[in-house]
Amino acid sequence: MLNIKNEVLIRLYAIALVMIGISALITWRLYQLAVTDAEEWRKKGDSNFLKMVEVTPDRGNILASDGSLLATSLPYFDIYFDPKAEGMTDQVFYENLDSLAWLLSTYVDQQYTPGAYRDWLEKLRKAPDTTPGIRYVPIAKRLSYTQMLEIKKFPLFRLGRNKGGLIVEQTYNRQRPFKLLAQRTIGYVRGNDILPVGLEGSFNHVLGGEPGQRLMLRVPGDLYIPVTDLAEIEPRPGDDLVTTIDINIQDAAENALLKALKEHDADHGCAIVMEVKTGAIRAIANLGRTPEGNWWETFNYAIGERVEPGSVFKLASFMALLEDDHIEDFEQKIPIYGGRVKFYKDELVDAIPHGLDSMTIRQVFAQSSNVGTATLVQRYYGDTRRASAFVERLQQFGLHLPTGIEVGGEEPPYIKTPGDKKARWSGTTLPWMSIGYEVMLTPLQTLAFYNAVANNGRRMKPYLVERIERYGKPVRVFKPVMVESRIASRNTLERARELLEEVVRSGTARNINPALYSIAGKTGTTQLNYHKFRASAGIRYQATFCGFFPAKSPVYSCIVVISEPKRGGYHGAEAAAPVFREIADKCFALKPALHPPINRGERPVLAGHQLPYADAGLGDDLKKALQWLDMEAYLERQWPAYGVLTTRNDSLLVLPRPISDRVIPNVFGMGLKDALPILENSGCRVRIRGLGKVVAQSPPAGTPLNGRTLVTLTLN
Repeated sequence: MLNIKNEVLIRLYAIALVMIGISALITWRLYQLAVTDAEEWRKKGDSNFLKMVEVTPDRGNILASDGSLLATSLPYFDIYFDPKAEGMTDQVFYENLDSLAWLLSTYVDQQYTPGAYRDWLEKLRKAPDTTPGIRYVPIAKRLSYTQMLEIKKFPLFRLGRNKGGLIVEQTYNRQRPFKLLAQRTIGYVRGNDILPVGLEGSFNHVLGGEPGQRLMLRVPGDLYIPVTDLAEIEPRPGDDLVTTIDINIQDAAENALLKALKEHDADHGCAIVMEVKTGAIRAIANLGRTPEGNWWETFNYAIGERVEPGSVFKLASFMALLEDDHIEDFEQKIPIYGGRVKFYKDELVDAIPHGLDSMTIRQVFAQSSNVGTATLVQRYYGDTRRASAFVERLQQFGLHLPTGIEVGGEEPPYIKTPGDKKARWSGTTLPWMSIGYEVMLTPLQTLAFYNAVANNGRRMKPYLVERIERYGKPVRVFKPVMVESRIASRNTLERARELLEEVVRSGTARNINPALYSIAGKTGTTQLNYHKFRASAGIRYQATFCGFFPAKSPVYSCIVVISEPKRGGYHGAEAAAPVFREIADKCFALKPALHPPINRGERPVLAGHQLPYADAGLGDDLKKALQWLDMEAYLERQWPAYGVLTTRNDSLLVLPRPISDRVIPNVFGMGLKDALPILENSGCRVRIRGLGKVVAQSPPAGTPLNGRTLVTLTLN
């Protein structure tokens, strides 16, 4: 009996110990959950209702070289209402209901009466908390900043997010103030798996900024609404991109190109204007026909379309002949066989029938004789070994190199070499290469070569971006890059420019020879879809003109390409050269630097010394300088605040230099000490090039002031 009792007690004790252990374990776990791990579990619980989301930063602007906006992000605001906001009481809601309904009906959406708005708002307030979307009711979208501020003043809404239920969300819309102008070059941003387009795509990391963080609350309907109006981590706005584009030249290039495309019923075309000394692209226009028959920047043909360049390539052939001393006298006559010759089984003809048996070398280039060019090159480079020497000259000129322009999509050039089995070098390859076939170049690559010829052999890298700015201050400046210091000898370059001038003076481009300045360049006509000049119907052509101006002291180089003209002529001289001339005329009219100085020549002399001329500055400083020089000057009335020295016969005059706060002041002839404060006090931003006195300013004096206008001063 005792043993049974003891056994029962042991079992009870064992069960009690197990229960005590389980209780202790539960108590310990509760302590962990409530105290030790409380914060961790609280975060996990909150994560089902709260989360941090990225806040898109304000995208940086893209600007022209003078500060004009090419692309900018305009802010828009969407307004939402939370009728279940935690701090909103029924008393506050009903006190403001009638006036809020009247304002919404009057200023937001007049389709609804104040009574309809009142009933709708009251219905929202009384709806169950679990109603989908009840915490995020749209009121108005795509409002301007001014409109958003007005709505924030409405009754109830002016109490803010917590008490008034007002939710304001900011979005950005990319705008281009100049619409079509340089659209493809400006580009756009799309998915990460697609090649970037234009400057927007290539500089997305600069323009995009850094996103911020904002706390969002999940509400019924699986929607997330912002907890506060401000971001927990503010986004950093993107930096601005200042391009090399000159708005005036870009506009001139696009208008001239569009007019020619319409006139010749062409498929597409492009025009590029480059600054000779620096490689800065001042204009790049690309226009193509859409399926609807309109004209738009559908593709960046200037950079991404690689075709056989045709006769504009003859410049490289003649430069190779000059470099190797195969041409001594441009007046030497060579046979051209009536403009028709056979290389093996293929016949080569001149584009325009002439029936001449011979031409001088100067005429061969100026009249763009295919037969004359090909026979010259074949004579001196006809076998495989010498053909390699010809190709090496082309490589010396940099024709095998891409330009490395900042925007994506550039097609690499293609230059055949005799040793390359894939190139399929044949007996007819060399003569056809010499006239621009069986090689492939983009318009920009062709222009880079011509620009080097204009720039005394210095090959510059074409570039589109001058600097990156943050809040108006430069954070990175892109300087001109010289790829090659001299692509050919000085003699070759001088004689090549002589040939290019002859084309415009008496050759195929004599129809664009201007009276007030000079142009040097070369026409080109390419057959796009038919090889080696075999006669056939349905041939598609491409017209090209490439050159620079003024011819003696080049400032700009330019190429114009018109693809598939169908009427009004298809040769380079007919379709492309007039566009070049129109662009050059506009540049000549817009840019004083292209004009020969009107005061060129000897200055008046007095007592064996040259008189000062066009020196300008503070009147008091001019007076002291003349006193120190022991010179007298005539005044109109009294010493002006700012004056300019000029000469009349053998006398020195001081004329007043008026300074207006409505137009850009005239600072020509001033030193930087005077010019800089005058311009900055007028509200201008100033860029300085060179040392000495102001010899040019752009925009010119007298241009109406428009905000913080950028004025470029050239000193010498």
